Amino acid sequence: MIPIEHYLILSAALFTAGLMIAIIKKNAIVILIGIELMLNAANINLVAFSRLDPSVFTGQIFALFVIVIAAAEAAIALAIILNIYRVFGVSDVDKINQMKG
Repeated sequence: MIPIEHYLILSAALFTAGLMIAIIKKNAIVILIGIELMLNAANINLVAFSRLDPSVFTGQIFALFVIVIAAAEAAIALAIILNIYRVFGVSDVDKINQMKG
């Protein structure tokens, strides 16, 4: 059995990578990928803590809700990004911010 510390280290590494991607990158699609990484890190935490007490499935249920919300968020965000790209012809977040006037 894998100790919970390994799951927490993996989750922290994924969350840190996602946060750095979301902060540093300028492309809207790449920022969305960073946010998805952070949501997956939270899912790993939920399932890892749920394994401590196998009789309770709340961690898996919460992880399922997070997956559903992440899928809906990705679909809506991609639709918004594609619409912005169609209107402005660019997916760079800094340039989109300058075009709002």
